[in-house]
Amino acid sequence: MTLAIGQKAPDFSGVDQNNHTIRLSDYKGKKLILFFYPKDQTPGCTAAACSLRDHYQTLKSHGFELLGVSPDSVASHQKFIDKQNLPMPLLADTEKVVLQAYGVWAQKSMYGRQYMGVVRTTVVIDENGHVEQIFDKVNTKTHGEQILKIYGF
Repeated sequence: MTLAIGQKAPDFSGVDQNNHTIRLSDYKGKKLILFFYPKDQTPGCTAAACSLRDHYQTLKSHGFELLGVSPDSVASHQKFIDKQNLPMPLLADTEKVVLQAYGVWAQKSMYGRQYMGVVRTTVVIDENGHVEQIFDKVNTKTHGEQILKIYGF
């Protein structure tokens, strides 16, 4: 599936690092920054998550909620949160249901090798559940600033 700005965001349900069920409907009436990343504790993913962490209060003050999604386990997410002091929940999409619904589980290649993996992408969903913004070229070191700049903050 290819997402487009203005379309209804695919519904989802999954568990976070505390085994709490999180649904898209939990964010009705709020803006949601839904960031998809390949793997906990890897350099690029850590840089992106920490950039969002560092801008978390500013994003929250402008009405945004944040939720990370990767195919890592609940336990892996908890370790990542603890080690990096991340304030946002992380959804454990081990079956890749949410990743596929958002079209970010795709064929990739590295050094000539083809494999399936997460295409680093951030989707901003508006208060009514529609796709408002898509970041498909995430700057891992400055991702928080990247989002704030698009919104003029």
